[in-house]
Amino acid sequence: MDAIETAKAYGEAVLADIETAPWPLQEEGCARQFGAVIITNYLWRPLFPLIASSLAPGGALIYETFSQGNEALGKPSRADFLLQPAELLTVFAKLRTVAFEEGLLENPARVVQRFAAVNQVAMDSNRGHQVIGLSS
Repeated sequence: MDAIETAKAYGEAVLADIETAPWPLQEEGCARQFGAVIITNYLWRPLFPLIASSLAPGGALIYETFSQGNEALGKPSRADFLLQPAELLTVFAKLRTVAFEEGLLENPARVVQRFAAVNQVAMDSNRGHQVIGLSS
């Protein structure tokens, strides 16, 4: 809760249950769009379509979370919370991939996928959009 209050100094801040409640970032039944969507250490596959539709034309998606192989190192270890090999490339194939990396990282040891992409639709119309971040 304190983080939400701190974030309000920099713009809009929303505290919401994004797994069981309705998507909180909607206007008139449509997902709001942002110039950047940043997700770290978070995976809830039912949100993939909403994440994609929340990306404004010309907007950037940066996503890093745990991947298959991490179960040998610790938590998360359930398949539901681990990306399959190259899964982000497949799920967000309609975006232009800028960077992709998958493998073992140290300190602490973990297996992750890192993905950066741009929504190429109307690249010049992205002015005035905000940034949303999801993290566990």
